[in-house]
Amino acid sequence: MQIKKIKIKNFRGYSNEISIDAHDFIAIIGHNDAGKSTILEALDIFFNDGKGLIKLDKDDINRNCHNNGDNDIVLSICFDHLPESILLDDTHTTSLKEEYLLNESEELEICKVFKNASTTASSLKIYIRALHPTNEECSKLLTTKQNNLTALIDKYAIVCENKRVNNLMRKKIWAYFNEKGTLNLASSPIEVNAKDGDIKDIWQKIQGYLPHYALFQSDRKNTDSDNEVQDPLKEAVKVILKNEELQAKLDFVAQKVREQLQQVSDLTLQKLKEMNPNIASSLHPRMPATSDLKWSEVFKGFSIAGDEDIPINKRGSGVKRMILLNFFRAEAERLSKENRKCGIIYAIEEPETSQHNRHQNLLIDSLKQLSTNDGVQIFITTHSPSIVKRLEFSNLILVRDDSEIRDVVAVEKKSLPYPSINEVNYLAFQELSVEYHNEMYGYLQALAIDEDPANEKEKGFEEWLTNHGCIKNKNWIKIVQGVAKPSYPVTLPTYVRNCIHHPENKENVVYSEMEISQSIELLRSIITQK
Repeated sequence: MQIKKIKIKNFRGYSNEISIDAHDFIAIIGHNDAGKSTILEALDIFFNDGKGLIKLDKDDINRNCHNNGDNDIVLSICFDHLPESILLDDTHTTSLKEEYLLNESEELEICKVFKNASTTASSLKIYIRALHPTNEECSKLLTTKQNNLTALIDKYAIVCENKRVNNLMRKKIWAYFNEKGTLNLASSPIEVNAKDGDIKDIWQKIQGYLPHYALFQSDRKNTDSDNEVQDPLKEAVKVILKNEELQAKLDFVAQKVREQLQQVSDLTLQKLKEMNPNIASSLHPRMPATSDLKWSEVFKGFSIAGDEDIPINKRGSGVKRMILLNFFRAEAERLSKENRKCGIIYAIEEPETSQHNRHQNLLIDSLKQLSTNDGVQIFITTHSPSIVKRLEFSNLILVRDDSEIRDVVAVEKKSLPYPSINEVNYLAFQELSVEYHNEMYGYLQALAIDEDPANEKEKGFEEWLTNHGCIKNKNWIKIVQGVAKPSYPVTLPTYVRNCIHHPENKENVVYSEMEISQSIELLRSIITQK
């Protein structure tokens, strides 16, 4: 399973629901404190129910929502690449589609509601939002006991070859109402923790297919007691232990230990009974369920260290980043070879941290390659224009924070009628790059030449710019054969352009940061009008 869409509501800076389309690789860009890391941390809360790396508390409730009486944080994810079938028991299978557990887009949409930002079992509500039957007679079959399913089969004289198989009876009942045209499909929330019916068992099976989510924060601490993300091998242990074959072997070991402990316990109580029957009768062995055993604790000493046994978290930050990168590559290769049924998501805050430009390029190229492996998704946040320039528009998600309302949009063209990474960097980071200025100036000059070939010359293009709202408020001194000529008036865009293209001309004062900003806005305004 892979993430297709992310929805966040009433979480920190996001009051209204935002919706983010996910791909194999997405880079979230925007200002500082715009809400980029919030998205990655919301995913950690979703996958770990607020008890993982990121802990949920009441301060995570959006202030505006809280003031309006809404204290429910809602996190939803739509998944695709779904399992074709789900094994309910040793002999019976079903599918999400057959159980009407897919939404209108045929995706599995899981919604988690944290009431009052609490992670207690009573406060966390988990739903599957699906295009589900709403006819009262057949809308709650997933939470209906077997005897009630049988009663429905008999009530409508539905032919069913086996009334002891719940999912078979559900299919027959739904097929009956479907033939009558009264199934009445509509988007509905289906609570997965219902006590009756098969929905709880189906949900447990679904959880086994959910991708593993690993969040690597840019500002994590540097001590031996850090959470598991500090050392990649600790993260690898968690992933490896999810392997079904390995889990079956560990369950076998646990059962053998349980049986022998039971024998020891029984013998102990038997001997105690000979001495004091009253005490013996008040005692009983208490053993944790196999699913509660923390196998990862057995391997917590595993790590990667240097020649002098210096652990990773004592090395330089740049070295740690490079080790993590190669862990990602090795882990993705291992997972693809194992053909795991669940995918893996690497969420990385600011992967450019502590890396010089060459390493940034190597890093982003490696992460892009990782994302092409089956079952692997890469989500990053970044402030690096050089990283953005190495990505495609489909990879980019822009977080905007306007008038205290935050939203998230796919990066598309704004002024230029074609994809421009320079424009993205300007919108996301206010990067006043000469490349962006050149790009727009050249584009407009091409338009002007199409209108009149004479506009290829500076004089003609200057006239074209003034006709489109620019004024000649700068003076330019041209150098001809080493001799400075008298200054003449030019528009600000042409002045900036000439400074960029003629750095050898020392007769003119180089444009200021404010001037290139004003020039870029002038050019953007003209392009928008066109």
